Amino acid sequence: MTKSIFKSICIVTFSVFFASVILFMGALYTYFSNVQRTQLKMQTDLAAQGVNNEGDKYFDGLKVNDYRITWIDSGGKVLYDSRSDYSEMENHLEREEIKEAFETGFGESARFSATMMERSIYCAKLLPDNTVLRLSIAQNTLFTLLIGMLQPICIIFVAALALALILASRLSKGIVRPLNELNLDEPLNNDVYDELSPLLGRIAAQQRQIRDQMEELSRKRSEFEAITTGMAEGIVLLNDKRVIVGINPAAARLFGTDSSCVGKYLTLLNRSFELQELLQKAGDGKHAEMIMDLNGSLYQFDASPIFSDGFVSGAALLTRDVTEKEKAEQIRREFTANVSHELKTPLQAISGSAELMVNGMVKKEDIPEFSRRIYAEAQRMISLVEDIIKLSHLDEGANDMKRENTDLYALGAEVVRSLRPQAEAAGVKISLNGGTAMVYGVKQLLHGIIYNLCDNAIKYNRRDGSVTVTIQNEGNSPTLTVADTGIGIPPEHQERVFERFYRVDKSHSKEIGGTGLGLSIVKHAAKLHNAKIELNSAAGGGTTIKVSFPGA
Repeated sequence: MTKSIFKSICIVTFSVFFASVILFMGALYTYFSNVQRTQLKMQTDLAAQGVNNEGDKYFDGLKVNDYRITWIDSGGKVLYDSRSDYSEMENHLEREEIKEAFETGFGESARFSATMMERSIYCAKLLPDNTVLRLSIAQNTLFTLLIGMLQPICIIFVAALALALILASRLSKGIVRPLNELNLDEPLNNDVYDELSPLLGRIAAQQRQIRDQMEELSRKRSEFEAITTGMAEGIVLLNDKRVIVGINPAAARLFGTDSSCVGKYLTLLNRSFELQELLQKAGDGKHAEMIMDLNGSLYQFDASPIFSDGFVSGAALLTRDVTEKEKAEQIRREFTANVSHELKTPLQAISGSAELMVNGMVKKEDIPEFSRRIYAEAQRMISLVEDIIKLSHLDEGANDMKRENTDLYALGAEVVRSLRPQAEAAGVKISLNGGTAMVYGVKQLLHGIIYNLCDNAIKYNRRDGSVTVTIQNEGNSPTLTVADTGIGIPPEHQERVFERFYRVDKSHSKEIGGTGLGLSIVKHAAKLHNAKIELNSAAGGGTTIKVSFPGA
């Protein structure tokens, strides 16, 4: 803007200067022409007076440098000329100034002289003897006058140029300075040109509107952050170019980034083809979802298009960790299949034995054996159903069961006493060590923890083996430890032995009548008591399971 103002001022200055020069030269030319005519008229009167007094003798020895004198008789013949051979000159009767002199006594004109090859002005006066005396002088042209004035004009031009440049620079800066110093934060408080008041008013109105919009945007952003910050699900907002415009902490942790990723392409964080295909569907205006393995966990991605004025302007990507859900679903499927399988086996045995007895295909002496088999399979089914009911109850939280202070050592003594006959039948020695250890919990569930651990230790032991139950306080934490000298658990199975129906040796488990739910019941009961389970085992080297309860 400063350059434009500077340039405009310079152009105006030069235009005024050249216009002034033209007008001045025109006025000067007119002035000198009038002066020349006046002087010529005066000289004509003086010369006429001389010729009238002396006649043609007046011309003897006459030397005139500036003027040309011509004397013409009444017939137009040239009697004398100070610059040309008058004897060869043409008749002058038709010359304008000559005709006017004969008619009025005085005549004047200006024209280009073919004889002198220059523009001249003429003054003619009628003499008493009816002759005409004419004086002429070469008239200076405007160009000639300009050449004569060239030096002062150049001096004035240089001075004007310097002055114009200085003034234009200062003036342009002075005009622009108030604009550069405008306080746009408070437009109406500026002391500046009145012409800018409407503009500053509009700026102030727009700033108020922008501030209102920014406050609204900030409020909505704060609300969005407040809502999404505490969410376990991840949310990523993308524009139509798949550039991140918003991300909550859960999504940032999932993609291994932070809030600095805003403004970057999502492909910089995850180049998965499946994810790009999902976002492409959202960009086409369709809702899409998929489950993808990310960082060792399963995540469900839901992409929804964001519409603005009927067009897709972006997408919202919602992520949820469904690892536990998928795992629970897998466990449910496996549980259903295992229950069906576990119930089918004894039912087939009962049905087969009963069918043989109904059809009379069993000898009388074999009927007790078949009855015993039916009874054993029925008992196995009853135990399985009871364990399933217990697990279902534990899954629901067992909130209806009463909690009280219970002595683990007393419960351990009761369990050891009840399982001693079973242990002796299996050739296993069972013993109880330790002392009083009080736990606030559900007595029935605590009994079940000890019973199932001891029952498994007896069933999966060796003949002449032992089971040692130790109940004591370690610091402020009551602990239950069941150690056996049995077949042990290989390392690859140790993480899954607490799953439902999981068996390390399925054939041996069926032989001893196990349901495969004992350790799962222990795990859920311990979880309800906030207890920690530790397993230490080796194939052929026995197993030690330690349950640590929180202190009072």
